[in-house]
Amino acid sequence: MTAPLIQNRDLLENRLKELPAEPGVYLMRDATDQILYVGKSKKLRSRVRSYFRFTSDLSPRIQRMVMQVCEIEFIVTDNESEALALEDNLIKTHQPPYNVLLKDDKKYPYLCITWSNTYPHLYITRHRRLNQNQDKYYGPYTDVGLLRYTLGLVKRIFPLRQRPKPLYKDRTCLNYDIGRCPGVCQGLISPEDYRKTLSQVAMIFQGQTDELVKELHQKMIQAAEQENYEAAARFRDQIRGLEQLGESQKVSLPNSTVSRDALALAMNDSRACIQLFQVRVGKLVGRLGFIAENQGDDPALILQRVLQEHYQHCDPVEIPSEILTQYELPEQDFLEAWLSQKKGRKVSLVAPQRQSKAELIELVERNAELELTRTQRLADRDAAALERLAEVLDLPEAPRRLEAYDISHIQGSDAVGSQVVFIDGLPAKQYYRRYKIRNPEVRPGRSDDFASHAEVARRRFGKMTPQDQPDLVLIDGGKGQLSAVLAVLADLGLDHLPVIGLAKREEEIFLPGDPTPIRLDPQDPARLLLQRLRDEAHRFAITFHHQQRKVRQQASTLDEIPGLGKHRQKLLLEEFRSIARIQMASVEQLAQVPGIGPKLARQIYLYFHPDSQAESLETVQVG
Repeated sequence: MTAPLIQNRDLLENRLKELPAEPGVYLMRDATDQILYVGKSKKLRSRVRSYFRFTSDLSPRIQRMVMQVCEIEFIVTDNESEALALEDNLIKTHQPPYNVLLKDDKKYPYLCITWSNTYPHLYITRHRRLNQNQDKYYGPYTDVGLLRYTLGLVKRIFPLRQRPKPLYKDRTCLNYDIGRCPGVCQGLISPEDYRKTLSQVAMIFQGQTDELVKELHQKMIQAAEQENYEAAARFRDQIRGLEQLGESQKVSLPNSTVSRDALALAMNDSRACIQLFQVRVGKLVGRLGFIAENQGDDPALILQRVLQEHYQHCDPVEIPSEILTQYELPEQDFLEAWLSQKKGRKVSLVAPQRQSKAELIELVERNAELELTRTQRLADRDAAALERLAEVLDLPEAPRRLEAYDISHIQGSDAVGSQVVFIDGLPAKQYYRRYKIRNPEVRPGRSDDFASHAEVARRRFGKMTPQDQPDLVLIDGGKGQLSAVLAVLADLGLDHLPVIGLAKREEEIFLPGDPTPIRLDPQDPARLLLQRLRDEAHRFAITFHHQQRKVRQQASTLDEIPGLGKHRQKLLLEEFRSIARIQMASVEQLAQVPGIGPKLARQIYLYFHPDSQAESLETVQVG
């Protein structure tokens, strides 16, 4: 095993000399080649060398990290701004244990506009996916109720698509008739015009409501001068709606006339809660929240990480001219230059000490403390539930990794299994798995939950590694389902794993070899935790079952079209996503799909529009 560099001064000195005095990113690895830390610097050599001087500037946590470093890698960039972007990507990809890692807290929702679509969607989500660079996420918002209210009001003010899928294939729905939708499903508005409307909506979530009101007011006056009174009335109604939104959404702050963001945190021994207030022209228009584990980091370093990650994905117009921080940041000069370059005008970072700016920071800090208290209470609840579960099941210690399994089908058809994982009482969705049941004995008209559970257990635990070994396995079912899984684990030599069954009817807990189930009080923390775990497995399984049934039903419809084999069916569904969209497609659109020529496209179209064939024959006969 490779020795740490700190124990070999000659090798360390050689590694440090290899580092250039240029901007870039450095990666520190341990003896197992795992990345411990990712950092950036304007001068790589001097920055990395500072880690090995063991001055008081290094926190105890970073000193522990340095003692493990066995290799140093670097990537040179053209400038420090590029290094910042690369550092952000590497941290997200590798999740190094010694970096400040912001949790993707599922409690906080985002608002997404899918600019990657021809007609963009507007929806609320708790999962920010960055694989589509064109899509834009706003948040995470700490008040989901206010966010839903705002989105609902926005959809009443502006004509937007109200449904993810069309209600009818050949005509508009009621939303179009009452002016709520511009007729996206039938192409009654061009993508360019619809995107202009979405751009106005985006201004609201960028904190530019006042600017939007001024813009609409000018358009209203212009329309009235041109005697286009219908358009002028529409602009007037939109202005009134935005003023109503402003009254309900914004909180006035004293002695503030500029746009600024304020960033502060509160910490305890285990976590840090960070709040970011967005103030626009003296109004509080947004309150965003972030969570990070407290690993002994300097609070200023945590704030700096939040600032970098938040503004990395912001449009220039969303960056205010002034950002207030609770502490002075370690790389304040660079961050000011980076933000100014990104915005195209001067951006100042200020750590205020008195007067109204300091009062705003105190307000943000107080909200962060309240959020910290709330999250700590939830964490304590989960910890108490795990301790109680260990007591009920006579486990040597509180289980950390819990796994639950469920089976979903309709009389044996489209049978699937699910695996969900809770870590420390919270869902860990990166470890969720779905299983299609392959057992030929499980088929439509013949279900077998025992055999299905046994198959899922064999496929899951047959490949188990020490790293993903659960502390407790929950089977959704009674003695029969539990016995089927125990038999598989015995064959695999894993009969030491703690496994229980949870029956739905009476919420009875079944233990291996014990005919008498355990019945807990309805409010018992252990019972409530097991119910949450079981219900999540059930939700995940039934969602996958619905997907599989939908795919089968779609395929069965396309099977009736002569000349359309499985491969071409797959191509059609990949292109149009659903049978409904294939029905709506024209012959020309169908023919553009690879593998679908004009003749087959016509055949597919006539299958869904038999009246078209009759009309064609009638035309021939009349002619």
